[in-house]
Amino acid sequence: MTSKERFLRMYQHKEADRIPIIDGPWAGTFRRWHNEGLPTDIDWVEYFGIDKTASIGCDNSPRYESKVIEDGEDYTIFTTNWGATLKSFKLEDSTPEFLDFKVNTPEAWEEAKARMQYSEDRIDWGGLKANYDRWVADGRWLIGQFWFGFDVTHSWMFGTEDFLVAMYEEPDMVMDIFDTYLKLDLACFDRILEEGYKIDCISWPDDMGYKGTTFFSNEMYRELLKPFHKKACDWAHERGIYVHLHSCGNIMERIDDLVEIGIDALNPLEVKAGMKPLELKEKYGDKMVFHGGINAVLWDDKEAILEEIRRCVPKMKEKGGYIFSSDHSVPNSVSLENFTAIVEEVKRIGAY
Repeated sequence: MTSKERFLRMYQHKEADRIPIIDGPWAGTFRRWHNEGLPTDIDWVEYFGIDKTASIGCDNSPRYESKVIEDGEDYTIFTTNWGATLKSFKLEDSTPEFLDFKVNTPEAWEEAKARMQYSEDRIDWGGLKANYDRWVADGRWLIGQFWFGFDVTHSWMFGTEDFLVAMYEEPDMVMDIFDTYLKLDLACFDRILEEGYKIDCISWPDDMGYKGTTFFSNEMYRELLKPFHKKACDWAHERGIYVHLHSCGNIMERIDDLVEIGIDALNPLEVKAGMKPLELKEKYGDKMVFHGGINAVLWDDKEAILEEIRRCVPKMKEKGGYIFSSDHSVPNSVSLENFTAIVEEVKRIGAY
């Protein structure tokens, strides 16, 4: 089966030849694997024989100037097109430090909003024309990457503390931000579809939880954010497109709401934050595709991770509806030997 056929069977809650296998190794992970024997002249997905996807995105930013302010020996300070100032460390796999946010008041938001108008150059037409036919011929699962919601607003434009306060004190502004982001996404993807390009699902990152709980209550979710999640779901389903949500942290208490609005698939099921994949499969397995849920903390211990795969995958794959990956990404603590063993075991255990 092609990757597209395999994914489609999962979204239809049907069995395939095996469950799809995808993941996201870090840059330092690739460097380690190359040092341990991974060939440099072949795509890693081809090397491991795992599943192929392709992503189509657009630029829905306010298009502020992105420029380098300081280029030091160990770090670079730069601004982004969302108006944030970041300090990015040159140590591989480090996390950037957010230093400042241009758009963190109602007045600044109005200025940013005025800059977020549709134009044809917000879509990478050249990249689509160069790659789309090859992706289709390759049997890839095609993902429309949206960019809206709580996560990308607080982390990339507004700042976490200021945005959480704004959710209490400026709810109308917060909903206007969600609405503006999403409308520009939809305008771009309407044009992409009008030009004859097709996508299999839409996906967006909206981390609503952290270790143990959510950033904000279900009541606040239902008032401020859920209507826009639903709008994205409705847009996709009206066009025969599936919906995939990435939401890190513990969001166990929010699953009923996500099922209600039509989220078709949920990732990454972050076990270390408190998510319980087997419980989710038992309760919602006929309603939702689960993607991930294999604790990344265990991946550097070959016996432990293989045992976890044997414990979880047989249940998660029942009647389709499961995509294998870690519960976030593949860190550089994972050897080439371990990842090879993981893929081989998942292909064995995950076969139907």
